[in-house]
Amino acid sequence: MFIPHTDSEREEMLKEIGVGSMAELFNAVPKDFRFPKLNLPPALTEMEIMAELSELASVNESTRELICFLGAGAYNHYIPAAVDAIIRRGEFLTAYTPYQPEVSQGTLQAIFEYQSLIALLTGMEVSNASHYDGATAAAEAAVLAYHQFRGKRTRIVLSPAVNPQYRAVLRTYMSGYERLEIVGDEAGSSPFTSVDDLAKLVDMNTSLALVQYPDFFGRIQDLTAFAQKVHEAGALLAVAINPTALAMLKTPGDFGADIVVGEGQPLGIPLSYGGPYLGLFAAKKELVRKMAGRLVGETQDEKGQRGYVLTLTAREQHIRREKATSNICTNQGLMALTSAVYLSLLGKHGLRKVAELCFHKAHYAAEKIGKLPGFEVQTSTPFFHEFVVKTPAPVADINLHLLDHGILGGYDLGKDYPGLDNHMLIAVTEMNTREDIDILCEVLEEFNHG
Repeated sequence: MFIPHTDSEREEMLKEIGVGSMAELFNAVPKDFRFPKLNLPPALTEMEIMAELSELASVNESTRELICFLGAGAYNHYIPAAVDAIIRRGEFLTAYTPYQPEVSQGTLQAIFEYQSLIALLTGMEVSNASHYDGATAAAEAAVLAYHQFRGKRTRIVLSPAVNPQYRAVLRTYMSGYERLEIVGDEAGSSPFTSVDDLAKLVDMNTSLALVQYPDFFGRIQDLTAFAQKVHEAGALLAVAINPTALAMLKTPGDFGADIVVGEGQPLGIPLSYGGPYLGLFAAKKELVRKMAGRLVGETQDEKGQRGYVLTLTAREQHIRREKATSNICTNQGLMALTSAVYLSLLGKHGLRKVAELCFHKAHYAAEKIGKLPGFEVQTSTPFFHEFVVKTPAPVADINLHLLDHGILGGYDLGKDYPGLDNHMLIAVTEMNTREDIDILCEVLEEFNHG
């Protein structure tokens, strides 16, 4: 065990604070709770504990062993080896909050490059230095809109086709705001509500409308007309995006989005059993002072040399505290760097190639599954790399059968949408070969005949 302080150093510190001993230091803790008896196993050596942990870890199955068709917000993409090699460098891997620009130019520049790439990808004017994940980024869009209108507009229109986790986190964030109403995704609403129907809920009391593009079911919709209707009502439009899809689709900036949020995990970040991930947040320049989180700016020093600083920090929690626009401060710095490295390695054409592979392979899979007896593809509109399939039996049963054949099946939509029992959301990425898709179809057909 590493013990950083010597006996003499401890005595010096105790003397400085006026305490005679370590035992006296803990007098404020009730006696019955000072040294509880813990039911712990005997200590093990490093070699023994590594063997035990390795055995436990071997029980897990991952996309290295399984063919994966599970998406619903986190996706199995190929990550070039150079990504991991770069982010494991000591100057990047060591966590540091870059408040002192004179000693953290590298970190600040890396974040600035990330912001520039996300702004370019989304078609927006400015990006922050990231959030925890896509769900918290979506919630921060609602917080921004509320403060933009100083709480005078109290309606948020929320599409039921937004990721259920995003909607749950947004509702939790906004639960303490007075007189606020969130409409559009109430219980009983159709999960496939069109943006035209959603537009009817937007009124002069609306601060924000949040939609997803492509939506949670993989559908691609042109949001230009919807954006116009939202803006005619004076409200803000936030769009939750799949960053990979933007390599081949019109950007949210092109059809007038005010805020863009999303999950950055597809950009070179492994699935990792659920995290850490990356929250993307970009917006129009006019909203920059209401944006939560960090923002790195480029400037020049007195010698005319390029430099980087944290900017607009007066709006953050460590300065304004209870008056801050948001209490989000920490960003996912290493994950942001990871996505920046990934985007830089692939470039514009490489990312588009990934998107095209996802698109075409998904359509191949949908065509084959749609021909299987008992399985019906429900997605009739254009879609990216996810689509909905109505199944002849509970999704959980089908997924168990698939798992027995080394396949990680699609997402059970009945978990979040009561009206979609026996509906599976299947995701296909560039990692799925034609052979993988053919095997999936064979096992699904076998289940139906079983």
